[in-house]
Amino acid sequence: MQKENVNLPQVKLVGLSVVTNNKDEFDPKKAKIGKVLHEYHSEKFADKIMARKKPNVTYCVYCKYDTDENGDYTYFVGEEVDEINLPSEKYDSLIIPQQKYCKFEVGPGKMPDICIDAWKEIWQMGPADFGSDRVYIADFEIYDNRAADLSKAIFDIYIGLK
Repeated sequence: MQKENVNLPQVKLVGLSVVTNNKDEFDPKKAKIGKVLHEYHSEKFADKIMARKKPNVTYCVYCKYDTDENGDYTYFVGEEVDEINLPSEKYDSLIIPQQKYCKFEVGPGKMPDICIDAWKEIWQMGPADFGSDRVYIADFEIYDNRAADLSKAIFDIYIGLK
């Protein structure tokens, strides 16, 4: 994975969310992320989002951590918007604050394998690998046209830093 440290401005998002944890995500009977992603894509939730800033660029955000990657967190999938307008009560909004990140370019490879493998590698990293301590406010993946072919997808992971 290629990496670099970057500063990003605040990002406003609209989409769907669910509370989960990594332990449950490795148990097919308890996993929620796959179900939320399936619902988001199969029911074309993105098409109903108003004021889309970059249509078809999907954010998958891990936020509202109880502790760190070992505790509960909110998983959010959606798109960046100019202003938050929820099309229905099923939608959620999220504001990622301006922050410093360690950005990893992941791939090319087969989804979801490369995503799972990238996160396993990140979970083994420490402050020296990131260039700072993690803050556990918002970490996210960005999927754009580079991820259109799921057999050779490329996407970015951003890890929030102090």
